Amino acid sequence: MNEVPLVTLYGRPGCHLCDEARDSLLAIRDRGLRFRLQEVDIEGDEDLHREMLEAIPVVDVDGVRVSELIFDEGAVLARIGTLSA
Repeated sequence: MNEVPLVTLYGRPGCHLCDEARDSLLAIRDRGLRFRLQEVDIEGDEDLHREMLEAIPVVDVDGVRVSELIFDEGAVLARIGTLSA
């Protein structure tokens, strides 16, 4: 049995695009796609903050960046599908 993919959402409080990405990820999971969701607040890490501030929300699936700034549901679904196959 394959491991359930880990989806990491990088964002920060007060970021409406981050909230929308989270809502989209939860909706995908509600439709039955299995993955673990981890959220990382870039405010807590200087390096992440510097690297990602202009790109959030950033979404990684098992360590591979698949989406930034504008949530790309198709790319997220494709990557999870590849890992789940």
